[in-house]
Amino acid sequence: MLIGELSRRTGVGARLLRYYEEQGLLVPRRGTNGYREYDADAVVTVRQVRALLEAGLSTEVIRAVLPCVHGELPEFEWCVDVRAILDRELAAADERIGDLNRSRDNLAGFLAQQ
Repeated sequence: MLIGELSRRTGVGARLLRYYEEQGLLVPRRGTNGYREYDADAVVTVRQVRALLEAGLSTEVIRAVLPCVHGELPEFEWCVDVRAILDRELAAADERIGDLNRSRDNLAGFLAQQ
């Protein structure tokens, strides 16, 4: 299928699909006319990428774990290093949440001074 069809089937714009390709998340073939041609499984791949992005993972991390992802949900096959990668990402998210909570407490303290 061409990029326009993939865009329609996934709800993801063609520009973003090209970005996923640049990041190594999607690998289309090139037709003799130079157009990108995607296999039917590209729909699932795009949905996996979207779900992983919504979980807060970077495209770099997604590129590392994507070979171990199956299904649209996605579900993980626990390949080598996948658990360690996701554990690091979870720890980083917890740290960001802690930083935001401290910032929030400071702001609330400023407002309480009125």
